[in-house]
Formats: sequence, structure tokens, C-alpha cells
Amino acid sequence: MDRIAIHGIRVEARHGANPGERERAQTFEIDVVAEIDLAEPSASDDVESTLHYGRLYERIAALVRERSYALLERLGADLIDAIFSDARVARAEVTISKPGILDGATPSVTLARENPRYRARGDGSA
Repeated sequence: MDRIAIHGIRVEARHGANPGERERAQTFEIDVVAEIDLAEPSASDDVESTLHYGRLYERIAALVRERSYALLERLGADLIDAIFSDARVARAEVTISKPGILDGATPSVTLARENPRYRARGDGSA
């Protein structure tokens, strides 16, 4: 399966379970990998036949910025759901990092899931 990835999405947002973490914005870094069949866009050179990474970036950044979660695990699940709104995506992986909070160490959470709505090309959908 082919992949479209966006690495290093940086967003200022308010997430965290510890006291005070949601009172002020912190930097979050997000990496996204979406597995998708790229045979059609490789042949057609048509942007509408692929997962538009600019639109995906905007959707991911908006979700991180506009909502507030105690757990990165919950944020990651919602990010994967947003990616899976495109039924052409077979699998996705999202890593969310919180740089600069543990004396130089960077904690992160990675979720990898199969899309239950995945529709392979040629099956009459997507």
C-alpha cells in the first residue's frame, strides 16, 4: 500500500491531564501517515483522485487547535477518525508529541488503526 505523510505539524493548543496544562497553549507536534492506493493519481495526475495533503493538514491543525483533551490518546483517536472520513484511506498512523515538557525529553503517543469504512478502488465506491 502507498503512503501519504505529513511530518512536523506544529500547533499551539490546550491539552493535558495535569493541573494547569489546559490554562495556556503549549506546542504540539503531529506526524500523520495515511495508507492509500495511489495508482489512479499516479496515472491521472489529477489532484482530486488523491488525498489532498494540504486539506488534510488544515483539518488536522484545526482539530488540534479548536478542541481540548485531557489525554493525547483521545486526541489521536479523533485525528484518525478525521483521516478516515475519506474512505480511500486504508490505514492511518498518528503520532502526537509534547516537546519541551520533561527536561528535554519529548513524550509522544502513537495510534495506528485500520479504516472500518475503507473502500478499495474498483468496488463501486469512493
